[in-house]
Amino acid sequence: MTTNPYEPHPIRQGFAAGITMFAAVILLLGSILSILQGISAVADDQVFLAVPEYSYQMNLTTWGWVHIVLGIIGVLVAFGLMVAASWARVFAIAVAALSIIAAFLSLPYAPWWSVVTIILDLVVVWAISTWRPYADPPAPQQPTAPGW
Repeated sequence: MTTNPYEPHPIRQGFAAGITMFAAVILLLGSILSILQGISAVADDQVFLAVPEYSYQMNLTTWGWVHIVLGIIGVLVAFGLMVAASWARVFAIAVAALSIIAAFLSLPYAPWWSVVTIILDLVVVWAISTWRPYADPPAPQQPTAPGW
């Protein structure tokens, strides 16, 4: 019996589903932390240091608002992922991609956190893009009676 290589493998799909729920939680927590980082930047807190000679300089207040907006959208999308909404998969990949860009731009301000954010966002993109939540279940096999 040959298997179709395009059919989802149950073990891989189960693993991807678990990783997707993990990704939803990571997206939720990362989005909440992004909101808090944004609030800290907008409030002119002294948590972030200004780097004088960086290629991608931007206003700290603008950077904070970008993080707040991305964080709010990320929280909504994470809840959508938790209930397996199909729209949430598309938006989660987009939010994770934007988060990767924002983390890259914030490398001089928070280098370790930026690298961790990029890695976690890549895990989110992988998990969401490999999981097929509405895959057709395998067809039930007909029982065979001996001697028939």
